[in-house]
Amino acid sequence: MKKINKHNQDGFTMVEIMVVVVIVAILAAVALPTYFALVQNAYASEPKTVISNIENAGKMYYQTYGEWPSDIEEIERRGLLEVDRSTKLKWQFELNMSLDGGTITAESTEEMKGGAGKIVVFDRSRGKFLGFGSKEEAE
Repeated sequence: MKKINKHNQDGFTMVEIMVVVVIVAILAAVALPTYFALVQNAYASEPKTVISNIENAGKMYYQTYGEWPSDIEEIERRGLLEVDRSTKLKWQFELNMSLDGGTITAESTEEMKGGAGKIVVFDRSRGKFLGFGSKEEAE
């Protein structure tokens, strides 16, 4: 009877390990940009929500007083809007509202985890958000 020499393999070969590392690297390269886009969208959701509230309060302000508000403090003084202090620390809002549309802009401060200088713009005439957290850049 012939003796067969059995080769016992206790671990993985270097080639197998390298193949696994390459597959993991490819998956990470595909997943990371998607993850960062989701994080950016999450950071932009707060100002977008507040901007929507500002738009509605601005319309009520116009209907009540016959003019457009110049800033959110003016709307808050009239009792038509309340913006959390934490949101005001992270975002500064600028209003440029008119009958033709206009814009409502939010710019992040150093307090926002995503960093300062991120700009979210709501174009009232198109009803569309632009800039940070959106597919289109602000003009």
